[in-house]
Amino acid sequence: MNGLGGLNKSDNGVGIGLVQLQLPTTVTPDDLARQTQVIVDLVGKARRNQPGMDLVVFPEYALHGLSMDTNPAIMCRLDGPEIAAFRAACRANRIWGCFSIMEFNPSGNPYNSGVVIDDTGELRLYYRKMHPWVPVEPWEPGDLGIPVIDGPKGAKLALIICHDGMFPEMARECAYKGAEIMIRTAGYTAPIRDAWRFTNQANAFCNLMVTASVCMCGSDGTFDSMGEGMICNFDGSIIAHGTAGRANEIITAEVRPDLVREARLGWGVENNIYQFGHRGYVAVAGGAGDAPYTYMHDLAAGRYRLPWEDGVRVTDGTSCGFAAPNRRYGEKSA
Repeated sequence: MNGLGGLNKSDNGVGIGLVQLQLPTTVTPDDLARQTQVIVDLVGKARRNQPGMDLVVFPEYALHGLSMDTNPAIMCRLDGPEIAAFRAACRANRIWGCFSIMEFNPSGNPYNSGVVIDDTGELRLYYRKMHPWVPVEPWEPGDLGIPVIDGPKGAKLALIICHDGMFPEMARECAYKGAEIMIRTAGYTAPIRDAWRFTNQANAFCNLMVTASVCMCGSDGTFDSMGEGMICNFDGSIIAHGTAGRANEIITAEVRPDLVREARLGWGVENNIYQFGHRGYVAVAGGAGDAPYTYMHDLAAGRYRLPWEDGVRVTDGTSCGFAAPNRRYGEKSA
C-alpha cells in the first residue's frame, strides 16, 4: 500500500518523500552555503509537491558531494549555519526533515553524520555513521550507537547511512530498539545498484520494518550517483522506486507503522525479529534464548578474528590515497 504515492492519505499513514538530490561539487565555504540553500529550497518544493508529506529525506553527501575532502573550512557543526538553515526550513514548511553533514571532529577525522529535525525545527535525532565505506571513506567510525525516536505521527524512527545497511546487524539493532521505519541515506554509485536493492528489501523483511532509502543522483563530472530512491514495506515488497538517474526527483509513498505493529504482534511464520531470540519455541517453552553465534561472543570480547584474517590484503585507505593511520579507535589526534 502506498496511497498512490501518498496522495490518498489514511488516518494512520506516514507520508515519506525521498529526494534524489543532484550530486554537488563543494570545495569552498561559498560552495557549502550555496548547496545549503539548494537543500532549503527543495524542502519547500517537497511541501508544495505534496501537502500530506510528513517527512522529507535527503541523501548522504547532500552538502559535500563525493570528494571525501576533510578540509576543516567546509566541515559542519551542530550549532553551525547549515543546521540552523535546515531547522528554519522544517519549521517554515511544517515538515520533518532528514539531512546529511560531514561533521568537524576536534579529536580526529570528521564524522559522517545525519540528523532528523521535526516540523517545529527541533533537532530530534543525531547519528554518526558506524561503518564508513572503507577503503574509500576517511570518516571517523561513529560512537553514538543507533538512536530511535518518536517520529511523525508517533512512528518509531531510526537512521543509518549508506554502507551501514550492508550489515544485517545494523537493521536488526534498529528494529530491536523499536524502529518501525528505518531511513538509509547514501551516496552510492551505479556498481552498487543490485546490492542496494536486495539489502533494502532484506533489511525490511528480516525485521518486519519499513525501509526508506535514497542515494545521491547524477554526475559531478567524475562520479555518477544512482538515485534509486526506494521504500520497502515490512514484508520486503517495494512500494515505491525512483527512476534511476533522474536528479531531484522526489519519490513519495504512504507507509503504515500501525500495520508494522500488527505484524510484529500477530505473525507466526517469519516473525524473524522475535524468533531470533526464541529458537524452536514449538519444542521448548519460550524457545531457546541463548546466543549460539561465535562471532557475537568474540566481537563483544574484543577478539573478533576471521579464519582468513591474515590473508586480507586491504586493511587501510592507502589504496585510495589516504595515509595509513597510527591512532587507535578512541584515541585523540596528536
